[in-house]
Amino acid sequence: MRFISTRTHGVLDYLTGAVFLISPWLFGFADWTSAQVVPMLVGGGIILVGLLTAYEFGLVHVFSMKTHLTIDVITGALLVASPWLFGFADRVWIPHVVLGLFEVVTTLMTRTEAGRVPTATPMHGR
Repeated sequence: MRFISTRTHGVLDYLTGAVFLISPWLFGFADWTSAQVVPMLVGGGIILVGLLTAYEFGLVHVFSMKTHLTIDVITGALLVASPWLFGFADRVWIPHVVLGLFEVVTTLMTRTEAGRVPTATPMHGR
């Protein structure tokens, strides 16, 4: 059931991207190993994809909402698996799994068609 609007998803994109970026300091694993770098890269990626999506909060409309959601599921799953893929599960894994599952679950509940998306106004004649 997809009940999250693309507008709400856009707000969540920027908020979760920021949380992912600061999560190593929030949860005490800021040591510049893969445990820290992976969620920071995912967080930055979430923000970048949001900026490049054709939805209410996108600046440059490169990706469709369906493509955006596909990227979100892949990055969320990567974040969930990252403690075992990159070998740091013996030190920290709960934040990665919880944040990754949040990303996947909210994505699966988001509508695939954007609401009213602002379009560029032609500049000729000025």
